[in-house]
Amino acid sequence: MPFSGPLAVPLRALSWLGNQGTRAVAAVLLVAIAVPPVGELTRPYVTHAIFLLLCISFMRVDIAMLSAHLRRPRLVLLATAWTTIAVPALVGSIGHITGADAAAPDLYLALMLQASASPMMASPALAALMGLDATLVLITLVTSTALVPFTAPLFAYVFLGETLALSPAALGLKLAGILAAALAVAAVIRLAFGSDRIRRYRAPIDGFNILILFVFASAIMAHFLIDLVASPFRMLGLAVLAFAVFFLLLGITMLLFRRFGRERAMALGVMVSLRNMGLMLAATDGAIPGMTWLYFAMSQFPIHLAPQLLRPVVDRLRSSSLPSGGTDHGAISPARE
Repeated sequence: MPFSGPLAVPLRALSWLGNQGTRAVAAVLLVAIAVPPVGELTRPYVTHAIFLLLCISFMRVDIAMLSAHLRRPRLVLLATAWTTIAVPALVGSIGHITGADAAAPDLYLALMLQASASPMMASPALAALMGLDATLVLITLVTSTALVPFTAPLFAYVFLGETLALSPAALGLKLAGILAAALAVAAVIRLAFGSDRIRRYRAPIDGFNILILFVFASAIMAHFLIDLVASPFRMLGLAVLAFAVFFLLLGITMLLFRRFGRERAMALGVMVSLRNMGLMLAATDGAIPGMTWLYFAMSQFPIHLAPQLLRPVVDRLRSSSLPSGGTDHGAISPARE
């Protein structure tokens, strides 16, 4: 859309950035790694960046879409229970049975914080960029996020004990406070500008979103090159683990929900595998061990590269679902954020 006035140039720049789609999401990570000094500057603002991402996501929620899915809640309830309750219970139980909680407590803490987190606030937009429908992802994201202040402290109490510096009750209160504040700010913005204007300015908002992602990614990846040179095999092992967790969650979710349609299963798989570790980082004020921080850093690779990696798979999935011009009755047409 054409822009005029004193903000025309920055709005055009943000629109260009927002229109780069999956390429920009991947580039954010590469640039963050290439300029580590920026990470030292942005690290104090990680919590602020996560809060802004939450505000933008809540601001763009389509109330009509939410209402439509809430009238047929079965799939949403099943997906919410899987991502919010079953995933952390499964990860915690496996870690306890295998003895990983005692052998590698800092890494176990990272995995539990990842599993206990809600899906990423950007997952509906990323799903749409891959050609998947964002509506189901969005409504499940909202319901899961609403439950996290209650479920995350419960799993922290059951599986983490003294490993987490923050008490489970304090964790729940911080999560609830962050989410409630973001929702309030988003509501004020929607009232002030209206949903129609927010939709019209989709591209510059996407561009601003990518800039905020860069603040978060640069802070997380600030010491990546130093750690890579110092401990290349450890970093490689953490990267392999991060990708393994990502694809394991993706694959299991697709298998569990395949009877609802392959595209829906794929959309839910993307959502479940993209965990909002930044929210947990904000809730703990970054007070996590070095190994936990390193795993969070390596987990950015599957998160930022997923749209590029999975887009060809989604394209093949969609083409195989429509062999002769028909429709997959289990699929939904893509809704762009």
